[in-house]
Amino acid sequence: MIQKKLDALAQMMDEYRAMPFPKGFRGLDVEDQDMVMLDADTAGYVYRVLDGPLPEPSRGGLIRLLGVFEKVLPAISNEYASKYYTQARDVAALAAEIEAMRDK
Repeated sequence: MIQKKLDALAQMMDEYRAMPFPKGFRGLDVEDQDMVMLDADTAGYVYRVLDGPLPEPSRGGLIRLLGVFEKVLPAISNEYASKYYTQARDVAALAAEIEAMRDK
């Protein structure tokens, strides 16, 4: 079961990383969140989940990242950027789901 989710995560991550970064979002803060760092943090956590279980402090960071998306996404008015960051959130959410499954 976890392997299927990991395969899906890898596929989603490939699709997300293939999307161009939204124009005008470099150096932009939305709801006090640097959008480049949000992108980089997402990639970092997801690639680490793909490599194996996260250590406990990183699991907490992944959960906090999901909270940031919930704060930031409603504040993005650019249609493409909203799609881009929604994809990032979905990838991070699946990574968190996989981590939760590893505990069982």
